[in-house]
Amino acid sequence: MLEPPPPPPPPPPRRLVVVSNRLPLVLTRDADGRLVGRPSGGGLVTALLPVLRDRGGVWIGWPGIVDHDDEVKAALVGAAETAGYRLAPVALSAQDEAGFYFGFSNEVLWPLFHDLQSLCNFDPAYWRSYCDANHKYAQVVVAETAADDFIWVHDYHLLPLASELRRAGVTAPVAFFLHTPFPPLDIYLKLPWRFALLRALLDYDLIGFQTLRDQRNFTQCLRALLREVRLTNRAGMAHLPDGRDVRIGAFPIGIDANAFQRQASSPTVQAAVDAMHAELPNRELILGVDRLDYTKGIPLRLEAFRTTLRRHPELQKRITLIQVVVPSRDDIPEYRDLKTRIEQLVGEINGEFTRPGGRWVPIHYIYRALDRLDLIAYYRAARIALVTPLKDGMNLVAKEFCACSVDEDGVLILSEFAGAAAQLQHGALLVNPYDLEGTADAIYRACNMPQSERQARMRVLRRAVSRQDVFRWVNSFLEAAIASDLDAFPLPDDYLPSAEAETAYWQTEFAE
Repeated sequence: MLEPPPPPPPPPPRRLVVVSNRLPLVLTRDADGRLVGRPSGGGLVTALLPVLRDRGGVWIGWPGIVDHDDEVKAALVGAAETAGYRLAPVALSAQDEAGFYFGFSNEVLWPLFHDLQSLCNFDPAYWRSYCDANHKYAQVVVAETAADDFIWVHDYHLLPLASELRRAGVTAPVAFFLHTPFPPLDIYLKLPWRFALLRALLDYDLIGFQTLRDQRNFTQCLRALLREVRLTNRAGMAHLPDGRDVRIGAFPIGIDANAFQRQASSPTVQAAVDAMHAELPNRELILGVDRLDYTKGIPLRLEAFRTTLRRHPELQKRITLIQVVVPSRDDIPEYRDLKTRIEQLVGEINGEFTRPGGRWVPIHYIYRALDRLDLIAYYRAARIALVTPLKDGMNLVAKEFCACSVDEDGVLILSEFAGAAAQLQHGALLVNPYDLEGTADAIYRACNMPQSERQARMRVLRRAVSRQDVFRWVNSFLEAAIASDLDAFPLPDDYLPSAEAETAYWQTEFAE
């Protein structure tokens, strides 16, 4: 009797091609004036590195320098050898940078997607530049990929990239992840190119969002604006008139929690924490860490801190706010004005409460980028983190603080408008950043919280951050991208509401 033939071997894993606005590297000039590239750090790079190395991947993006194509390519050679995967640059001109990056990406999509449509500049020239730049990205992707690759596109800069790729004849699967929020229908409607961008997004095979709220906002826009698209199975699948199916899901991004925890426990960080406590003895340290951006709500946070000192004078000389602001886009007038406003508020508050001869200064203001170990030392030293953005896709500062709170005695005060609130709501104190008195009361509550409650809350937070780390995010996204049926489509348990709540939400929010 003949034995059946052995099953065919599984197909080799698809090579991963990552496409983002910027390459994951830092370009600097050496003493001879030559460009030198070195890979940058960060959770996304850390998480994708094993996949890129195992599959022989490539990362495509703009190196951040205009009109230096040959010089940039030479600098990337050494950086690629260190990184372990290929780096493919997209050449953009100064005109592209002005219209595509500073223009449409950061004067239209960034404020619109953060519910700040009054700050948008809907210049038609920006849209043309945005489309032209995406065409340039597509040309590099076409040159660098094969039919059996898997292409993963990141963020709002590249919303129409799949459409450009399809027009160029690319048949490989293309997935997209949006790191920012996606706005609700009434705000998205302000976008003059609302139909074009929605249809462009539907050229992807999988569209991922940070939270279920963002996914719902997107599907609500589809229902209202593209009636020919049929949504089924809790809006997890969009059926298009041409017979294609597009998957839609929520994939909350995480951090490398174990790495943060290990470094927070290191002797180097412990020594820095001890020095900080010796410099500011008997002080409850409150920490804010933000990139310079109007979505972070820094002026309102400072006003809330001033309100705290006024409403609860017993906290004066007991608490100190350390506000770290990382420079960003400070060559743009709106960002320069924001920096000036922050510095004025810091001066006003310190001037109001600092007393002659006293060692207590209410706010310590730091305007620079911190290296990783310095930042972790601040996380470890602080007893309270004040994370109060007006709107955020996720906000990883909140998760990093929790991972670094190895003594489990920190308190996280978190904006309810941060994407992280969906995962961290059971351990954090949630606040409305526009409510100055409510935020002040949360600071007072955190300062007076019993040790047992601090520890119980922080344990809940640390479990959530460790369980849904950046590696789970990558795995869940890639699993969803290759799942053969919707039952295999993963969504985190804490993003699945009850059937009753789901039905009620759809009846009230999505009624046509």
